[in-house]
Amino acid sequence: MALYMEGLSKGVASRGMAQFQEMMRQQLENSMHTELENLLDTTTGVEREVSKKDVEGFKKLFHRFLQVKGPSVEWIKIQRPPEDSIQPYDKIAARGLPDNVADCLNKLVVVKLNGGLGTSMGCKGPKSLISVRNENTFLDLTVQQIEHLNKTYNTDVPLVLMNSFNTDEDTKKILQKYTHHRVKIHTFNQSRYPRINKDSLLPVATSLHMTGQNAEAWYPPGHGDIYASFYNSHLLDKLIEQGKEYIFVSNIDNLGATVDLHILHHLVSQPNGKRCEFIMEVTDKTRADVKGGTLIQYEGKLRLLEIAQVPKAHVDEFKSVSKFKIFNTNNLWISLAAIKRLQEQNAMDMEIIVNPKTLDGGQNVIQLETAVGAAIKSFDNALGINVPRSRFLPVKTTSDLLLVMSNLYSLDAGCLTMSPKREFPTTPHVKLGSSFTKVQEYLTRFESIPDILELDHLTVSGDVTFGKNVSLKGTVIIIANHGDRIDIPAGSMLENKIVSGNLRILDH
Repeated sequence: MALYMEGLSKGVASRGMAQFQEMMRQQLENSMHTELENLLDTTTGVEREVSKKDVEGFKKLFHRFLQVKGPSVEWIKIQRPPEDSIQPYDKIAARGLPDNVADCLNKLVVVKLNGGLGTSMGCKGPKSLISVRNENTFLDLTVQQIEHLNKTYNTDVPLVLMNSFNTDEDTKKILQKYTHHRVKIHTFNQSRYPRINKDSLLPVATSLHMTGQNAEAWYPPGHGDIYASFYNSHLLDKLIEQGKEYIFVSNIDNLGATVDLHILHHLVSQPNGKRCEFIMEVTDKTRADVKGGTLIQYEGKLRLLEIAQVPKAHVDEFKSVSKFKIFNTNNLWISLAAIKRLQEQNAMDMEIIVNPKTLDGGQNVIQLETAVGAAIKSFDNALGINVPRSRFLPVKTTSDLLLVMSNLYSLDAGCLTMSPKREFPTTPHVKLGSSFTKVQEYLTRFESIPDILELDHLTVSGDVTFGKNVSLKGTVIIIANHGDRIDIPAGSMLENKIVSGNLRILDH
């Protein structure tokens, strides 16, 4: 097996070796198919039918994985995208809005990627159910935004959630609370694929059930799975029948990803022969975004380049803010008819991301994934739009949570807007230490969220708490050494200060 993999990576040219590789590849594929059929035999009825679709999808992905020889891009072929392939948002917005905004909106479906758990922030269950502002969860804010549109323009924009097996049950329970809201909510599940042993390249699962040691044997295969899962759920056809033409897809934890009427108008007003089938919202890269995927021109097509595809020798060049100036926000506008066409032609082309993991028992596995934006090269007349940074406001950590809970933003109809009192449009750089990682822990350390309207940079490390009505300005660094504790007193104003050592306010 090792010889097979080594042979693949070196791309040995000799005919004998090529035949040997092909034979080994075929043998491995046959073994995989046998294992997958054995797994299907561990269940019956509806579950077997659902799992059969997943198995078929995984077979295709695994087949493509075995065909890959060497890197997916040749660095020398990478070109900057042509000027007109990435449009500035201001140019799109300058056209104004049509009289019939409602007609545009009635062609739209909002899709949120809702497969992730809140584990990285110390929460159980779907991440979308974490409270982020005034007791509102990510899902609450999404529903409020779309309901506001539907009421304002008398339209019927539905919300579709792509769940995973990790989030589906909990999400469906909570959806009952939105029954009387003016938003139709649909869900579909992304696939459930088997993790494979790093050495044998065969599934580690012993059955299709998610209990015992098999609980870790399965994974949702990245958001690139949206195309096949959406199509297989029959929801795609149903929405096309209802006259829907485009989906606006984004991560549910990106609070900046609201429906933009200017981008929507740009899409639906294109002449038929030049209909844009795919828009990727990109924004200017800062030093905090150096790992984000970027748009390139490659073999005559607009293409997403992710850091995982970059040869080691060129990683620094990729991270450079001067050469690759923009990155993908994962806010995407995609034609429903084009998804249907590409799925039926089996022509959706996405690079495979090989994601290594170590299970709790120490076993090394890999999971094969794809990214939704990577399919851009399969669509006709694809376009990038360079949007304001405000459309990229992801909440991945409690440091991000501090920003969105603060007076930096106001909340209106589910949308967060930066305060006009903030003198510059960039958000402060906030870095909270490990004592703040879990949401519950983080909340106990702030009696109230500080005023950060004039903050540039905040670093907090160690056992630190904040009293009520604290104000932070400029650059503030607070470091409590091991064994020390720092309590920032209520009403304090810290401007360009470093606080360290032990500052403890005791009740008496």
